[in-house]
Amino acid sequence: MATRRNLNRSLLLALGLAGALLAAPAFGQAYPTRAVRIIVPFAAGGPADIYARFIAQRLQEAMGQPFVVEDKPGAGSVIGTDVVAKAAPDGYTLLLMSNTHTVNETLVPGKPFALMRDFVGIAPINYSDLVLVANPALKASSIKDLLKLAKAQPGKLNYASSGVGTPYHMAGELFKSMAGVYLVHIPYRGSSGARTDVIGGQVDMMFDAVTTMVDQIKSGKVKAIATTGRQRSDVLPDVPTVNESGVPNYEATIWLGLMAPKGTPKAIVERLNEAVSRIASQPDVKQAWGRQGATPMVMNAAAFDKYLQDDIAKWAKVIKSANIKAE
Repeated sequence: MATRRNLNRSLLLALGLAGALLAAPAFGQAYPTRAVRIIVPFAAGGPADIYARFIAQRLQEAMGQPFVVEDKPGAGSVIGTDVVAKAAPDGYTLLLMSNTHTVNETLVPGKPFALMRDFVGIAPINYSDLVLVANPALKASSIKDLLKLAKAQPGKLNYASSGVGTPYHMAGELFKSMAGVYLVHIPYRGSSGARTDVIGGQVDMMFDAVTTMVDQIKSGKVKAIATTGRQRSDVLPDVPTVNESGVPNYEATIWLGLMAPKGTPKAIVERLNEAVSRIASQPDVKQAWGRQGATPMVMNAAAFDKYLQDDIAKWAKVIKSANIKAE
């Protein structure tokens, strides 16, 4: 009788273990069972907000639950990002992030979170090239001309940006560092004023989004010197890259990705990574984004974490070398 009870107990334990093993992958498979929030720590209507809503819609279609975008801008992305850092690590609150976050790791040391300590990377989404444009009166129409002019007159040439620490500012500082030239940075509060003054000739040049400047380039209001990706932009295929024009290995793009609070189950991270990667790989998505100057990025979660670490290190070197301080 005791032997039979022991046998029954052992059988129940075995069945329980088997059930647990079968249920383990189902946890990730079942997710999500309710609405998921995607927090965008930038202003509504900008590229981050637009692509967040695109991804949210596609994820909703693929995963059968609402993916709701909430814009929480402020303090250079810190406010919205901190909301996600403090959220439960259950996959129901995600962060739409960009290279602003990897720059801020060094530029904003007093923020209440650390990217690689308090978050886990899910997947990248896409990247967009910038273009270096100049007022037509500037006596330089190529990177070679610009370097020659800048070295002959150090500190005389200047470039505008939408503010300290923005991707446009950091593109300029990376260029200065890698090209060995000195250009005076003139920060604005937003890109609109910077563009107006470059077109008007009050400032010599600026780095800006390709799609924003393409009409100004075609109309002759500014001239394109070079784009900032590793390969030429599909939107401006006749404009060479900085990399091919005399500053080898130069690359400065605006990229977007998704992260979750640290401790989010690996099965959920992998399920989201697979879904985002599948969306970014679809031909119609590639074509739609290509018309907007964006290129899909696809990598697994571990590779994305490595990409984040490398990007943090890249911008830390630039910030420390140029002694850049947050406003």
